[in-house]
Amino acid sequence: MTGVRLLAVLIAAFSLNCMAAPFAVQVGEARVGLDAPSGFADTTFTASPRLQELSEALTPASNRILLFALSDGDLRRFMVGDPLELRRYMIVVTPRSMERERVSESIFKQFIGESLAGLGAPPAEKDLVKHLDSRPSGATTLLQELRRDADVVSVLQGARTKGAGFFERSKYLLSSTTLVLLRGKALSLSVYTQYDDAADLEWIRVTTARWIDELKRLNSR
Repeated sequence: MTGVRLLAVLIAAFSLNCMAAPFAVQVGEARVGLDAPSGFADTTFTASPRLQELSEALTPASNRILLFALSDGDLRRFMVGDPLELRRYMIVVTPRSMERERVSESIFKQFIGESLAGLGAPPAEKDLVKHLDSRPSGATTLLQELRRDADVVSVLQGARTKGAGFFERSKYLLSSTTLVLLRGKALSLSVYTQYDDAADLEWIRVTTARWIDELKRLNSR
């Protein structure tokens, strides 16, 4: 390993250690505590136009991005100039139009209705791949409701991308969308994973549930 590349690896490792801790963001008058799940790190400290472009592609311009997290492995690759795998990643946003107001439960309920309108009902088909294959390529479809409380609603969705050539198979993507009320602010958390087998489905369910509970605990102080 060259001296320059070794230095880059050491800087990447140091950066990961620095970012593996909760931090606060100002949303209107409130300071909201955020943290990425274990094995992931926020990338906003890099100020990278490339990562900013990636994160902005995940959400409308009407939302403000508060956190965009990559796996520790992908962030390490980015820091040394290697290609990213982007197999799993996550983002936290808040509506710009609601930043300055304190969101009550009734306003939050309205926000949920507007955000999740048109999702429809979960499919009767239990075979995830079979269901996604029946849907148009690129279309996101509701798979399951994960949680519904007064201050949290979480759903699981899926999509299929058609292979580019005859020998390239379709790829499947799972994502969870969670709307949560923290310190009087409406936040949207999204977790993404490529789907290859049942382990990926279990991972996104568990990771989403733990992340919700951790952020609620972090902001209960």
